Amino acid sequence: MQNKREKGSEYERKAAAYLEQQGFQTLSFHFSCRQGEIDLIGIEKDELVFVEVKYRRTSAMGFPEEAVDQIKQERICRCSSLFLLKHPEYRHLQVRYDVVAICGEEYRWYRNAFPYTVGRGKRSW
Repeated sequence: MQNKREKGSEYERKAAAYLEQQGFQTLSFHFSCRQGEIDLIGIEKDELVFVEVKYRRTSAMGFPEEAVDQIKQERICRCSSLFLLKHPEYRHLQVRYDVVAICGEEYRWYRNAFPYTVGRGKRSW
């Protein structure tokens, strides 16, 4: 039986394969920093894309994309800033934040799912 991290990694790989079939070039899996983690980082056309992948077996407990709340968005944005500091070779690209929601066998790719967001949401601490 897979633990939560293993299952997440499996669906992140599946999401990457799905995106790559549509022209996405994967650069990195699991970029992590103190502020959080980014599931996938890649390039589509001339944009640097930071992707959050969410999976649910069914929608009985809500749709996977609903789990990407304001706090999660802020963490992704903070990590993306650190990624760009560490990888200046990508600074010339436009930045985009996407969500790939997987519900059962259905994939939904939300391009521009949210803007760069830091300091606007309520803190959980």
